Amino acid sequence: MEKPFSTYNIKQATSQIKDIDLSAREVAIYLSVFDTIDSDNDLIRKGAFKKSLNDRGVNSGSNRQIAFLRHHDWEHQIGTFTSLQEDETGLFAVGKLGTSSKGDDALRDYQDGIITEHSIGFQYIADKTNFVEVEKKDADDPDTSTGYFEIKELKLWEGSAVTFGANQYANTIDVFKTVQEKQTIQKSLTDQMNIIVKAITSGKGTDERLYDLEMKLKYLNARLIDVANTDPFNKEQLAVKQTVEQTFNWSGFDDYFQVKTN
Repeated sequence: MEKPFSTYNIKQATSQIKDIDLSAREVAIYLSVFDTIDSDNDLIRKGAFKKSLNDRGVNSGSNRQIAFLRHHDWEHQIGTFTSLQEDETGLFAVGKLGTSSKGDDALRDYQDGIITEHSIGFQYIADKTNFVEVEKKDADDPDTSTGYFEIKELKLWEGSAVTFGANQYANTIDVFKTVQEKQTIQKSLTDQMNIIVKAITSGKGTDERLYDLEMKLKYLNARLIDVANTDPFNKEQLAVKQTVEQTFNWSGFDDYFQVKTN
């Protein structure tokens, strides 16, 4: 397996929000966690962000500092980072949300529990990325990983606030293998839908925010239908799953929703 070293990559990192100060419009978050093998089969080591923080960090003086975005969209800069540093856990950040409509919408989404996850936009560095082989625990299990990529350095361009759902439930019906797991996913989806319903009912924010919330509600509802109609023990049903891109494009999603519900 080769990494796309010359391309811009995104990585769903963590749901760790340490603190939110609404009056100061600040959020304290982790953008990445060290020493954990993620869904891309990567393990990021402490020190991987050091050069990027020196070159484009808060105190770098660069005119292209690491950006604070929404959904990795460079037209949706929602604020600035006032602190970026590595600690024993991972890449810790404090972001200050701007007073633009996009910043206001993001602040409301943090407050309402709509934003729960963060992700990074970065580039792999070939000579700082090594494949570490691991002996299989079960030689007859084709799904057992044979190793992981150890990332000792990468180029960090931005950290993004991302909404729950789009990545987490993209392949929902691949996840559960038991009735209990199915019920857990159903409850999680229902809880998140309830949060969005409350946010929509409040009517706060721009028309763009309320439209996005409506589309996300439809997305989660479609995922809930997928789960309800899938037997955890029926592998043939997995063939009908829908593939959702890593950065979900909400535009035109009404058509998909109509297909799923008709």
